[in-house]
Amino acid sequence: MKKQHVNLTEADKNFLADFLSKGSQKVRVQKRALGLQMLDSGKTIVEVHQTLGMSYPAVHNWGKKYKAEGLKFLQDKSRSGRPVEFDGEDRAKVTALACSEPPEGYARWSLRLLADRIVTLEILPDISYSEVGRILKKTNCSLIEKNNGVSEN
Repeated sequence: MKKQHVNLTEADKNFLADFLSKGSQKVRVQKRALGLQMLDSGKTIVEVHQTLGMSYPAVHNWGKKYKAEGLKFLQDKSRSGRPVEFDGEDRAKVTALACSEPPEGYARWSLRLLADRIVTLEILPDISYSEVGRILKKTNCSLIEKNNGVSEN
């Protein structure tokens, strides 16, 4: 007799059967549920990974995760992503400074000059000139002077 990698409860078997009959879930979630059913029916990890086209370690982890978390592991966990570095208020302050008069001795703001002034005025603790450029690009702000639609060359 083959080793049974997962022992599903009757309630879990019924839930998975109902869950898979609907067919409106993400493919990743359906594969996890189907793999769990296959592991419960006595299929080996190798057979399941070949049948579903998933990696061996992924299928192996499904059994471990089921034992630890139950059926909660089927759903994808939320991913945090990169935290927002500058919020809307910070971006507005950068844009407002870019729209203000340039310092004495300068015809217009440069990205480096803006970045230095933002840190000097303690608007933000630290910001690079390239980040200033990204912020202004999103607001369609241009630091180049326009002379009636004709640019100077």
